[in-house]
This record gives sequence, structure tokens and C-alpha cells, in this order.
Amino acid sequence: MARISGVEIPNDKRVIIALTYIFGIGKASSRKILEKANVDENLRVKSLEEAKLNSIKKVISEDYQIEGDLRTKVQLNIKRLIDIGSYLGKRHRMSLPVHGQRTRTNARTRKGKKRTVAGRKKAPT
Repeated sequence: MARISGVEIPNDKRVIIALTYIFGIGKASSRKILEKANVDENLRVKSLEEAKLNSIKKVISEDYQIEGDLRTKVQLNIKRLIDIGSYLGKRHRMSLPVHGQRTRTNARTRKGKKRTVAGRKKAPT
């Protein structure tokens, strides 16, 4: 397995897909990285030469913020929103959806397991 910035990318996948295993790199940025490094996106990771792998690593390290640094930046941004008391920060603090989704039904991923409230009756229809 090839190792790029602390992440082992799978050998049997195409390079454009394998780069998306790195946090902070999606398909579009993967395509741009390969374009800058002059690497064919249809090549498999196992068929990459060391020189091409090094050029990909160089482009990523120069132009992209990935993995630990990016995760830290995201967490600091969320903490800043919470500290200033913005609407988004309040939603983060209450573990509710932040981007305007409905919460009357669904939103179970964000809210967690359903907790029944005692003594509450359904509204008549």
C-alpha cells in the first residue's frame, strides 16, 4: 500500500479514487492534484512509480491542508461559533442539525436515540 501524508491508500484502486481516502481530498481536488503532478488518473496505485508518487505527495503538501491540520481547523471553527453564541453555535451545542433541516421527524443521526417524554399527548388531528 502506498502511504501519503500518514494515510495508506489502497493499491487496487485507480489513483483518482484512492486519493479520496485522505480526509480533505474529494474527487474534484483529486483530479486537480493529478493534473498538477502530470499523472494519468486511470492508473492503478500499484502501477505508480516512486517518482510519480513523490510528485503527488509534493503537490498535496504544498497546496492542500489535509488530515490532522484540517480536522483541527474545523473543530476550532465550530468552537468559535459556539463561543460567540451564534445561531449555528447554539445548534452545535444542542446537537441539532445545523444546516436548516427539519427536526420534527428524522434528524436521528444528529439527535441520537429517541427519548420518550412522559405525560405528553399527541395533538388532535
